[in-house]
Amino acid sequence: MSTVQRRGSAAQHVETLLGASRIFGAITAESVVQVGEGVTLPQLRVLVLASQPGHLNATGVAEALDVHLSSASRICDRLVQAGLLDRRDLPRDRRNVELTLTRAGERLLETLNEHRREVFARILRRMDATERDALTQALNRFIAAADQYGGHPAAAL
Repeated sequence: MSTVQRRGSAAQHVETLLGASRIFGAITAESVVQVGEGVTLPQLRVLVLASQPGHLNATGVAEALDVHLSSASRICDRLVQAGLLDRRDLPRDRRNVELTLTRAGERLLETLNEHRREVFARILRRMDATERDALTQALNRFIAAADQYGGHPAAAL
């Protein structure tokens, strides 16, 4: 295979991923609308971050969203006011606060993920078992490669 063919092939792979990401994004956006809580995608990303194991504070939010600390604080403030996020002082360091999901925040994510699961299941039923298995294997390898690459926002949605 020539270099030109490999480049064309690589470009086709990227275009396919872009097409898939549009579908994933549309399903996520539709799920956010279905939840009906009026959360924005950056707010949703913060809720997902808060659902992950480990300590999360405004600095971590700013880094994950690649925004200024003041913007991250405003996003968190809105989520606290909406009753979806809780902010509390850490006993070992009163200058630092920890962000955690409230029960309402957990329910919102559960509802959103259930909607996404239902849509993905409907789409997967349109494929035969061999295609589903191949897709799953390829996506697992893609996820592993992205994890090795680092610096990706995959954990944020």
